[in-house]
Formats: sequence, C-alpha cells, structure tokens
Amino acid sequence: MSFLQSRTRSAREGVGKPILRKEDARLLVGGGCYSDDVNVPGQAYACFVRSPHAHAKVERVQTAGALATPGVIAVLTGADAAADGMKPLTHSPMPGNPHEDMLRSRDVAFVAPHPPILADRVRFVGEVVAMVVAETPAAARDGAERVDVSWTALPAVTASTAAAQPDAPILYDGTASNVCVDTDLGDAAAADRAFARAAHVVRLDTWVHRVTGVPMEPRAAVGVWDPSSGRYTVHAGAGGLGRTQTGVAGALGVPESAVRVMARDVGGNFGTRNSCYPEFALVAWAARRIGRPVKWTAERREAFMADYGGRDLTARAELALDREGHFLAFRGANTSNVGAHAVSFHPLNKGMALTATVYRMPVVSMRGRAVVTNTSPTTPYRSAGRPEVMFIMERLIDLAARRHGFDRLELRLHDRAGERLGVGEHHHHLAAFPCGGEGTDQISRLIAQPRAGDRHAVQESDGPGLRQRRLPGRVRSGGRARRLEGIRGAARRGAPARPLPRHRRGQLHRAQHRLSARAGAHHRAP
Repeated sequence: MSFLQSRTRSAREGVGKPILRKEDARLLVGGGCYSDDVNVPGQAYACFVRSPHAHAKVERVQTAGALATPGVIAVLTGADAAADGMKPLTHSPMPGNPHEDMLRSRDVAFVAPHPPILADRVRFVGEVVAMVVAETPAAARDGAERVDVSWTALPAVTASTAAAQPDAPILYDGTASNVCVDTDLGDAAAADRAFARAAHVVRLDTWVHRVTGVPMEPRAAVGVWDPSSGRYTVHAGAGGLGRTQTGVAGALGVPESAVRVMARDVGGNFGTRNSCYPEFALVAWAARRIGRPVKWTAERREAFMADYGGRDLTARAELALDREGHFLAFRGANTSNVGAHAVSFHPLNKGMALTATVYRMPVVSMRGRAVVTNTSPTTPYRSAGRPEVMFIMERLIDLAARRHGFDRLELRLHDRAGERLGVGEHHHHLAAFPCGGEGTDQISRLIAQPRAGDRHAVQESDGPGLRQRRLPGRVRSGGRARRLEGIRGAARRGAPARPLPRHRRGQLHRAQHRLSARAGAHHRAP
C-alpha cells in the first residue's frame, strides 16, 4: 500500500479527491478571529491624517488642536519619525527567480523609497502625514480632524504614459525622469525584418486599467512593544507575513528577529494583502513611543485611497502574419504604472517573461518600462502581470481574424506552440500522481492533445450555435483564451476539473436556499 493510499482521513488518494475542510464549522457560527477581532489589554487606538493632494509640499503640521481633544494621547508626525530614526519600508521590488528575470539591475535607474510617514512632501492622495493615538477610536478620529496641515500643491501626473514624457512633473529630486526601469528584450532587428515581409500586420494600443483588491475585511493591525525583550509584535491583516516582517523591521531599523508578525483569519487575500504597508510599521513604532499597544482598523474610504492597486499597464503591441495566418513576429512595449513608491516590479517582469503566451512566435522584440506617478503603489494582484499579456495577445489574434478573414479558432490552433512550451511536461506531472474522479482520463488526453482540447471546448459550449441563441435586445458573446504559467519543476498546485454531478448540484442549490432562508429569518428577528 502506498503512502497516499494509506491516508484515510483527508485526500485519501491524493490529487483529485475531496479534502475534508476543518475550519467551516468554526467560521459559520461566528468563531473566526479576523484582524479587527484581535485586542490586547491596555491598547490605544490610532487614526491617520492623510493627504488630500496627489502631490504637495508639507509646509507645517499643527497638532495643538488635536492634543487638546479629550482622550487624545499623542499626535505623531513625520518629524517625530525622522527624529526616531524611522526608515523607508523594506520592499523587494526586483524579481527573485533567476530563471525568470527579465529585468536586470542595469535596467533600473532608481528605486523610489517608501517612507511610512512623510514629513516634507506627499506623492499621492491618501499618504500619511500624521498619526493620532487616543483612548478610543472615536477620540482618535476627532483628534485627526483637528490636525491642521498647511500644503503647497505641486503639479501632479497620474497616467504612466504622461509621466514618462520629458516635460512631465518630476516626482523625485535628483532624477532626470519618472521612468525608473527601462529594458529591452528579444531581437529588434529580426523582428523588423519579419514585419517588413509580413502579408498582414495588426496593431493594438490599449490600457489595462488599475484595480484595487477591495478585500471583504479592510486592513487592520495591532502593534505591541515589549521593553523587556526589545521585540515588537504586529498582529496584521496580511497574507505575506514574511514580507511584512521584513518591511516593518527595515522601517524600524531593527533585525527581523526583533519583529514578530501574526495573522489569524484573513477576510479576503488576493495579492493586495501580500506586501507590507506603512500602517503596520507605524502601529509598532507608536506602541514603543507611548508604551502601550496601538490598534488601527481601516475604514473603507481609507482602503480605496491607500490600499495598493494592481494592473495599470499601458501596452502597444503588433503581430505580423503571413498569408496563411502563421505568426511571424511580435513587437511590443509595456509601460507599468508602479505608483508613487516602488513596491514591486514583478507584474512587469512576469508579463514580459510570458509575452508570446502559448503561441509559436519565431521572433519577439519587447520594451518594458516602469514609471512612478502620483498614485498609490501597485503590487502583484491576481496572477501578477499574466492576465494583462494574455488579454493583449488574444485581442491581437481576434483583430487579425476579423480584419483578414481568418477563423478565430483555427488561427489559434495552427499557431499554438503545443509541446514546445511544456504541454507534454504538464501532462507528465498530471499523470505522475494518482488522480481520481470521473473525467480525469479525459482531461489528461485533452492536455496531451491541445488541438483536440480546443475543439472539445468549442463543441461542449456550442460555439457554432451562439448566433442562434442570441435574444433580441440582449447582448451575448463568446470568447476563448489560454494562459501559461512559467514553472520550475512540477506544478505547485492542481487538481482535475470535473463537472458537479446533477444530483450534487441539486443538493448544493437546496443547501444554499436553506442558508438564505435562515439568514433572512435572522435579519428579521427583533
């Protein structure tokens, strides 16, 4: 009997078998412990004063009115942080995988620092300039409203293409441009020759707009200082605890061993929670300053202003094809808006690494730039650069099909890379594990035979019948897309996809109906 076969309690036969969840009962009855549920004896509460300007000088911060507010314990400013030796947060913007590094150190003009609290100049709406600590959350908010900040507004630029122009307002003194990363990849001369002999060329200028994570639970943190050990503890609503530990320790100027970061249940965690935020370092610093634990919980309006964003990629792309529709070359330029501070260049790097996606592309020429702007920083969010480049390539293929008379599916099929990009390896890894459940063998065959898989998907979705299913006055459309993940070794996670049996779907719907009815009765109860 194998090890996997001997497991009788969860995932009895490994990949493809249902795993018994253990946390649901606790969470469904309100037994979860989310960030705002964490409380420490003797804690005070923080509220932050944030910039209403995208770009401005901080001329003066007057705190007398806030300090006179009942319940206010302290008002901390950027000057106080500087006096205490606070440093910028320690981020790791450069890619860490040497096999996937499209960006090199020589391509980086500068890395925009990220101070947790600003004393002289703010660079986006929502940046922290003061911190009010009080006995209650209400007193902290009242005190924050009484902090008087004198500003001198400066020219601002929020779009990456505008910020990259020579005449754009410069965000950082001592730099000649807002372009902090500029790199070229591929063979530009070969791409130019391929485009010169192409029968068809399609071009696309697009912007994949910025998004914010909007997690179910806004961020929260509790900072605790232990003078006897000289160590900090931060209870944070974060997903990347290692990154948070590194960032907080760097800002406080202490070894990472002097900072402990803890998280229990986290309400929503897709990318934007995985990087370190200024507030996590500030509650720890404030706890040491006042000698008491300090707690902060974001309001939703704060989250919209100060949470890190994602995407925000401007792209210019070109695809060259011969008369039969074979791809000859791809040429493009990606400009990533990293915001006011360099938290991560990973989305730009990953997008450039997967430029050709799953298609056979003889020649590629790419330029990649990262630009600082007067916006909140961006960070990896839901696949970190992959969806943007997938959209660009698939959109180019649709444009080529529409303008030059090719079938959308057939154009993709005969230009697909197949085993050259590791489809055979994916199949090997899938077959190497004991995969159970109906449909597994079929999925394995479809992965090993990508053309058959594509046609099977079209058949199952009744692609040819789409026009007949359209209703008057209603919009209905169909799309096809693929994605590619760069892997080193076996896939990190995966399981066979299979449709839920009809009787199980009925059970699920009935259970959802019962839960909805109970929720309605609960809300109607006095």
